Amino acid sequence: MTLSTPAPIHPGHELRDSALRQLDSAARALNLDPGMHKFLSTPERTLIVSVPVMLEDGQLEVYTGYRVQHSTGRGPGKGGIRFHPGVTLEEVEGLAMLMTWKCAVTDLPLGGAKGGVAVDPHRLTRRQVERLTKRYTAAILPIIGPERDIPAPDVNTDESTMAWIVDTVTMMTGQHSPEVVTGKPIELGGSRGRTEATGRGVAFVTLEALKRAGRLPENTRVAVQGFGNVGSVTAKGLAEAGCKIVAVSDVSGGYAAPYGIDIPGAIEHVRRHPKRMLEGLPGLSKISNAELIAMDVDVLVPAALEGQITSANVHEVRAKIIVEGANGPITADADRKLADRGVVIMPDILANAGGVVVSYFEWVQSRAQFYWELDEVERRLEIYMRRASDLVLAKTKVYDCTPREAAFIVAVERVASAIEKRGIFP
Repeated sequence: MTLSTPAPIHPGHELRDSALRQLDSAARALNLDPGMHKFLSTPERTLIVSVPVMLEDGQLEVYTGYRVQHSTGRGPGKGGIRFHPGVTLEEVEGLAMLMTWKCAVTDLPLGGAKGGVAVDPHRLTRRQVERLTKRYTAAILPIIGPERDIPAPDVNTDESTMAWIVDTVTMMTGQHSPEVVTGKPIELGGSRGRTEATGRGVAFVTLEALKRAGRLPENTRVAVQGFGNVGSVTAKGLAEAGCKIVAVSDVSGGYAAPYGIDIPGAIEHVRRHPKRMLEGLPGLSKISNAELIAMDVDVLVPAALEGQITSANVHEVRAKIIVEGANGPITADADRKLADRGVVIMPDILANAGGVVVSYFEWVQSRAQFYWELDEVERRLEIYMRRASDLVLAKTKVYDCTPREAAFIVAVERVASAIEKRGIFP
């Protein structure tokens, strides 16, 4: 008898199932009403659209697009749009649910949504991507809007993509509508500080975790995996607060300096040498990614890719505090093992929520047509991130749980409470 090989689990299914498990855990802790639990397990609205694009050679290609609104119980949906060949309905559903919790844990008056098109934009010209964006926007227009659902950039989309969405909505409605998206160019109503928001948020969450642990920044050694936008801004913020950044890494490799790295100098070096990245920066010793993760530091900030700490290397991690700058950098199995060892993990739905917090600020500014200076954006961001961190860490004591579990408890409780107070229509 020949046994068939089980079909591999698609990453999209895994992401959605993980989000559902986290909801289940929070529901048990809160003794959530079974009907409410079922309601929060299912998206409010799912739209699947056909996105035809005429290529330059006259050939018609048709792509599949999605927009999922998981919950609008606390306000309009909020979430990015990604262009990637691996986009599936299950992935978008899982990401929309996580956006609900990310907005709720930071106490934003927004719900969770996500969108995407199953396409490889790198195989298209810029003009073709523009046509794809505008056709996709026209297809989802019936369910988006500044009081319904506000898209933002995500994988393979950027401020130009958002500008094309603004143009499409304006042309189709006859009304200038910069508030229909966030992550726009400054010239079209984008917010100052949006690019740095996620990294600055990670830094604020890290400093709050250090304060709760009774540790002074000047006595703290930090390793940052990933020196892109999020990692470099995080490193800069922590260095300015007094932390010693002893190791960083990027696509060119890992680099260490036991007495601390000159972060502004490293950022300038990358700016001058974008292809070589940190390679060639004087005064640093070359290390591997594995060595960085295993360094004897107080804080580790994985700010690169998902799945960096797994059951294969979790025993090598020596940091006492881990702050998830990236989405899902720690697998579920490794997360449990680290928690059993007493490692404090500040979870991604809290730690990297600075981006959506400033997206909320941008939405507010665009609706009011009144724009804030950078210092005002950064001041308000710090208030939101520190307040959310303080509440999550306090809930770990109330529920005797990890910060990750506490973050989901806070978020689910807020969303369920809002829905209960509104009542179920009709």
